[in-house]
Amino acid sequence: MGNADSDEYPPMESVADGGGHRVAIPPPRPFFESLRCSLKETFFPDDPLRQFKGQPPSRRLVLGLQYVLPILEWGPRYSLGFLRADLVSGVTIASLAIPQGISYAKLANLPPILGLYSSFVPPLVYAMMGSSRDLAVGTVAVASLLTASMLGKEVKASENPTLYLHLAFTATFVAGVFQASLGLLRLGFLVDFLSHATIVGFMAGAATVVCLQQLKGILGLTRFTHETDVISVMRSVFSQTHEWRWESAVLGCCFLFFLLLTRYLSKRRPKFFWISAMAPLMTVILGSLLVYLTHAEKHGVPVIGPLKKGLNPPSSTDLAFGSPYLSTAVKTGIVTGVIALAEGIAVGRSFAMFKNYHIDGNKEMIAFGMMNIAGSCTSCYLTTGPFSRSAVNFNAGCKTAVSNIVMAIAIMFTLMFLTPLFHYTPLVVLSSIIIAAMLGLIDYETAIHLWVVDKFDFVVCMAAYVGVVFGSVEIGLVIAVAISLLRVLLFVARPRTFVLGRIPNCNAYRNIEQYPIAKNVPGILILEINAPIYFANAGYLRERISRWIDEEEDRLKASGEANLQYVILDMGAVGGIDTSGISMLEEIKKTVERRDLKLALANPGGDVMKKLSKSKFVENLGQEWFFLTVEQAVGACNFMLHKCKADTKRDGSDEKWNNV
Repeated sequence: MGNADSDEYPPMESVADGGGHRVAIPPPRPFFESLRCSLKETFFPDDPLRQFKGQPPSRRLVLGLQYVLPILEWGPRYSLGFLRADLVSGVTIASLAIPQGISYAKLANLPPILGLYSSFVPPLVYAMMGSSRDLAVGTVAVASLLTASMLGKEVKASENPTLYLHLAFTATFVAGVFQASLGLLRLGFLVDFLSHATIVGFMAGAATVVCLQQLKGILGLTRFTHETDVISVMRSVFSQTHEWRWESAVLGCCFLFFLLLTRYLSKRRPKFFWISAMAPLMTVILGSLLVYLTHAEKHGVPVIGPLKKGLNPPSSTDLAFGSPYLSTAVKTGIVTGVIALAEGIAVGRSFAMFKNYHIDGNKEMIAFGMMNIAGSCTSCYLTTGPFSRSAVNFNAGCKTAVSNIVMAIAIMFTLMFLTPLFHYTPLVVLSSIIIAAMLGLIDYETAIHLWVVDKFDFVVCMAAYVGVVFGSVEIGLVIAVAISLLRVLLFVARPRTFVLGRIPNCNAYRNIEQYPIAKNVPGILILEINAPIYFANAGYLRERISRWIDEEEDRLKASGEANLQYVILDMGAVGGIDTSGISMLEEIKKTVERRDLKLALANPGGDVMKKLSKSKFVENLGQEWFFLTVEQAVGACNFMLHKCKADTKRDGSDEKWNNV
């Protein structure tokens, strides 16, 4: 009904009483029932308890254990074919985990052996509790940099290594408790406030800073700044030109070139991914042999030195809860925990999408939290699912999380028997490995894509990058999150409103700016509100709707068309409304009536109608002015226009609303 170009309109009674066309008001529900449904949808959208319904107690116990320990679910179906694939993947990622673990531990200003410890216990915990088949657990550069930056401001690792080590364990424990708590309380959606643009800019900025800091190892410097901003780093580098070691620089550039070359070859020929995966371990072996044979450590090439043989020693008694620097450890744990969660879950979801399976974000948070709690008690520092290691695991053809178990066994073998072999590993090799890994995090292609698609997202990305590079890691993160939240607030506080017009030859009504062929309906202004109406935007919407009415009346007066008679608000996109929004609609109704116009609402949702009914707005406006669609509203308004014109011709009256 409601063809604007037709003279045939249904009688008003069919619109008001409608034969089923009346806008329904949802039946009332008890307050606590409504609250329960809202909380369930917010915190349990996946309804994890649905599988327990109708099951006997014994089956519920089994399902509960499988929910907490997913390995109990897929373990009984494990096959020999899966084992072959997971063995290859596990050994491959172990070859990458050994040099990366040592390198990232040095980046965090921790003993290198902790990098190997952190690749032994946490992967075993994740293999039992994680829901991703492809995630390879280990330390990451960004979390290592954050640990060094935030703890190093209060305690210098070179001056008080024991206290620094204990604070690192404490920060890891705090991060684990925080991560597990988010998962248990179903608060995983909080991590979503770190937008894709924020993560891209933050990771690129952190990678840039990490690469610049590796100039210490490349140039063989013994003293270096503890600051992370680019100005401090470059000042430290160029203020010590007299201490640059050409031997170290040549060795570092050669190894870096080799690593980048293997990465390039692996990208050109994906089936040769193992070349890039094995390259870091090959550089460690070659570098160690070179130093051992040439005694380069006596000529300005620093080496790792002796590594302690044996498995992870317990460290639960080393947690520094009584330290005066506990607040620093807590802050470090929360910040690094959030970053580790964002990176790990994003990586896990990416590879799950390729293999068409689902991972549970809250389960992942619990798994990350438990593996970091266990790690903090076994001489490990913060771990998550790094992209580089997970990509190697994926490309190697892993089938299940058993690849993490295989990697942990390989690391265990290394800790028990092979650690003395790393004595002569030059630090410059570790710096080369870190630089090669970090260059892959500078995703300039995504930044260009953000610029093309969404300029605001590009600003968020660059704000994070500039904040990290020229300020600090924490400053960059805070700036990016603040700008992202500002954008959300702007979307809420300044929602878009559009004028709708009728598309010729059909009954569709669309935005006249998007569809220039859409025509205004004579005497009727149709506005679409494109957001929920809350206290934050009620005032703006009131003013904007009034301005739309003013602009429409001025346009009609200038063009000599028929005067404005009706204002229709399309409420289809209004998902919710509060008391401030209801007050705004009441004020709009009064404003419209003062102008001798009539207000109609089209397609209001159930929650909106329920609140409008309880507030008596439906009664005050009249339920006959609520319509299922814009088309029905236009039809009714056109019918009234024609009826008023006919009555005016018949009795000469100028009363417009005597028949409404």
